[in-house]
Amino acid sequence: MNKDIRLLSLEELENAVVELGEPKFRAKQIFEWIWKKKSVDFDSMTNLSIGLREKLNANFLFNTMKVETSQRSSDGTFKLRFELHDGHFIEGVLIPTEDRMTACVSSQVGCSLTCKFCATGYMSRKRNLDPAEIFDQVVHINQLAEREYGMNLSNIVFMGMGEPLLNYANVMKGIELLTSPSGLGMSPSRITVSTAGVAKMIRKLADDDVRFNLALSLHAANDEKRNTIMPINETNSLEVLEEALTYFYQKTKNKITFEYITFNHFNDGEQDARELAKICRQFPAKVNIIEYNPIDQVDFTKSDSDRIDRFAIALRKLGIMVSVRRSRGKDIDAACGQLANKG
Repeated sequence: MNKDIRLLSLEELENAVVELGEPKFRAKQIFEWIWKKKSVDFDSMTNLSIGLREKLNANFLFNTMKVETSQRSSDGTFKLRFELHDGHFIEGVLIPTEDRMTACVSSQVGCSLTCKFCATGYMSRKRNLDPAEIFDQVVHINQLAEREYGMNLSNIVFMGMGEPLLNYANVMKGIELLTSPSGLGMSPSRITVSTAGVAKMIRKLADDDVRFNLALSLHAANDEKRNTIMPINETNSLEVLEEALTYFYQKTKNKITFEYITFNHFNDGEQDARELAKICRQFPAKVNIIEYNPIDQVDFTKSDSDRIDRFAIALRKLGIMVSVRRSRGKDIDAACGQLANKG
């Protein structure tokens, strides 16, 4: 069975090319076609001999994804449903504003973390995405941004389906391809990886000296409440997470972002603001307050606008940097927490 050529490192590709009886330097040409020129077939690699292209076709393939459906929200947000080579589906989102184009991408087919407010959490995890599938999502969403808005992507957030830090190696390799001069050449500072809180892997990010941004999906600032909505907190308590985040900041000097969905009269009161501020003071941090987006499986209700504003004001009075993010793409189930392959 032929192997997806995009799963080979440059060194592995060099060895493969030599085994095919070709000079080693051909591997760099092939690598550039794949990642810089985004080619997904060998016949387009016109600076390779016909003989080499035939050998590549005989020994390798491209496990590409295709856009199965594309939905446009009334606010201009797009949700793309991708069909993978093995019949699984994932979703990605293009979020446009006047000055930026953001791609929200997935890292797994489904998710194993069962966060109570997230539609993806009610799916089982089928498998991890490989680096090429992560790369492909960005390429497709970037093409959409160019076509619809005449702009290239400015930002990438790993906030789609799945927990990125439970697919660590593939996500790191995917980001390497997205940021490499031989790939898309994006700045790491334009990429944010969001985690539900895998403390061990947050420490590994620090040890690997990553240059991209880290966001923690916090959503509650004490263990009792967080255990209720995020079972991962039972094995990664706030104290353990705070220690890991402190370690991350000390190593990378990157500010931490807390993503904080407000649920009506659950985590949006003055005491919640004080508890959240206490966590934020341990290292440079900012808070993104996010509207809750309803899903079919549970009956949480979102905080009303006035209550969200009061919560934000309380945090600012406590010296915390806060942004309030109004949801985008709710009418097509493309907003935060809604991705579930409905099609």
